[in-house]
Amino acid sequence: MSAALIIVEPSENSYKDIQEALIFAEPGDVVRLTGGTFVIEDGLSLDIPGVKIEGEGMDASILEFSNQKSGAQGLLVTSDNVTLQDFAVVNAKGDAIKSKGANNISFIRVKTEWTGGPNTTNGAYGLYPVESENILIDDCVAIGASDAGIYVGQSINIIVKNSFVKHNVAGIEIENSFYADVYGNLAEENTGGILVFDLPDLPQQGGHHVRVFNNKVINNNTPNFAPEGNIVGEVPSGSGIMVMANSHVEVFENRIENNGTTGIAVVSYADDYEDKSYYPHPRSIQIHNNEYINNGKNPDVESNELAKLLFELSNGEMPDIFWDGVVPISQMVFGQNQEDKMIIDEDGSPTIITLDPIKYILPLLDPVKRDINEFSGNIKPLKAVELNEVL
Repeated sequence: MSAALIIVEPSENSYKDIQEALIFAEPGDVVRLTGGTFVIEDGLSLDIPGVKIEGEGMDASILEFSNQKSGAQGLLVTSDNVTLQDFAVVNAKGDAIKSKGANNISFIRVKTEWTGGPNTTNGAYGLYPVESENILIDDCVAIGASDAGIYVGQSINIIVKNSFVKHNVAGIEIENSFYADVYGNLAEENTGGILVFDLPDLPQQGGHHVRVFNNKVINNNTPNFAPEGNIVGEVPSGSGIMVMANSHVEVFENRIENNGTTGIAVVSYADDYEDKSYYPHPRSIQIHNNEYINNGKNPDVESNELAKLLFELSNGEMPDIFWDGVVPISQMVFGQNQEDKMIIDEDGSPTIITLDPIKYILPLLDPVKRDINEFSGNIKPLKAVELNEVL
């Protein structure tokens, strides 16, 4: 049977028309959204493999969810071999587009936006693949998410490239994931530009092998508007790139400019947790060949404890690079394994602040170290991510 082209036009029953197309589509079919605004009042879902949903452009085919009355997201995809391209999801009640348990899913020239500007009541995530594999996000736009504009969590084999994120709490976030390449993106005017996090109490832990390179991370000074209790609510406004509790992360050839608190922060997970299998410290972080311009000039000392602490410890001389220095007690005494150490190889003499936790808890001792040469070593480039086709 040959693949079918299913054309859907805006109507008074746009939700019904699109959802029926997604229910009756068969593998290989294309659901095409014509130009125009589709007013949607309920969450859409796709569970048929091998389907493409395409519009006529992210500014032409718009799924408008301002009147959404039910559904936790605008569009939910739970099937494999799916391509989403050339349309927008606007003002979703919850997350904009979520995929869960999907293998081989592509987001191409897709836009998600909350049009009222940064607001705690906005949905948490724009593009939101989770527990998925072989994910491509290419030439997309995400604006206004109260957690992350582009968020990939608990997933394997990920490419996020050539995309634009603005006015989100986190522009791009890779969380508890394995093998990710994040490159060619513009992260501008978020609270934090690009985050690489690993958190406890999740089915997949030990995030590793993430490359963040050739991105522009600029002016990420939007006040943090995450709902109370959200982990990204702890991110200081003015954060360029932040790595927390991941291993084998390579950050290189990025332009990091005008982020008010710091350019790059490498930190351990500091909150309480009961998960005995969780490792809260970063390991094997490599930072090299980045460009730092005018970072740390307007730190978030009024509303963020981390920024306030860093400002006090630095006597107001905020660094391009910050490492909290927290390692297991055994490593504080005997030193880190060579494989676990952070390596920094930068031109242009960026500033750095590292804390000595032992000196920090003892009175009258200066816990601040500023010698970037402490992190000298040979860079061992990580391999590029290759997405695997699903037959």
